[in-house]
Amino acid sequence: MEKLRRIEALHARPGSEGERQAAERARERIQARLKELEAEEPPIEFRFSLADQWSRHLFVALLRRYGVEPYRYRGQRRTTVMARLSRSFVNDTLWPEYMELQRTLAAYFDALTDRVIEQALEVKAGDAEERSQGAPPLPPQDHQGALL
Repeated sequence: MEKLRRIEALHARPGSEGERQAAERARERIQARLKELEAEEPPIEFRFSLADQWSRHLFVALLRRYGVEPYRYRGQRRTTVMARLSRSFVNDTLWPEYMELQRTLAAYFDALTDRVIEQALEVKAGDAEERSQGAPPLPPQDHQGALL
């Protein structure tokens, strides 16, 4: 949680004392910057296509944190998020902050998933071993042994 607060403070521009106060001031600076940009550069409608529900939840929360109301149109995929924002705010603040938060959460989820699997199954989790191709591989089979 603290790492996420530091990421937000970094994207709000420098300045901090207490960590909690710094996170609050960071959010206020970002909100003020958003208002300034809206006055200079009219908001336009953006469509964000996010990979999964975790990415969407994070992105929607980040928008709401800065007072931006996310939406989607009927018929759009659930991974689509629409918002009216200034292009500068998206390019300079929102998207870079989101990407850094997303990387942090993905690393956390990966480590948590491996730990849960290893504790529940008592074997090492992770990727399959990569091998060089020697003999021609057997045809792929599904879980019941039938050819795919």
